[in-house]
Amino acid sequence: MSHDQFYSSDSQVFWTCKALLDNRTINHRTEIREVRGWRLGAIIHRLRHHYGWPIQAEYRGPQNIAHYSLKEGIDRSKLRFPRSARALADLGVKT
Repeated sequence: MSHDQFYSSDSQVFWTCKALLDNRTINHRTEIREVRGWRLGAIIHRLRHHYGWPIQAEYRGPQNIAHYSLKEGIDRSKLRFPRSARALADLGVKT
């Protein structure tokens, strides 16, 4: 497997990148509801550690559910994108 691939579908990776770029705070429940995904933690880990995305996590509630968002004030033009979400960089996503 190449380093550009994730262990989840391209649509889940694209959705995660788009949601974060849209200044949304997302969690596992949101991913299940919107794209029927179940690998948000793995996608976030890969975006943070392989692509250098400045993603923050806030743990809420008695079950410590992780809620992810991009840190404020980042330069989005400097983000590296996974192959499945490169269209977001090419389109110059506006949020």
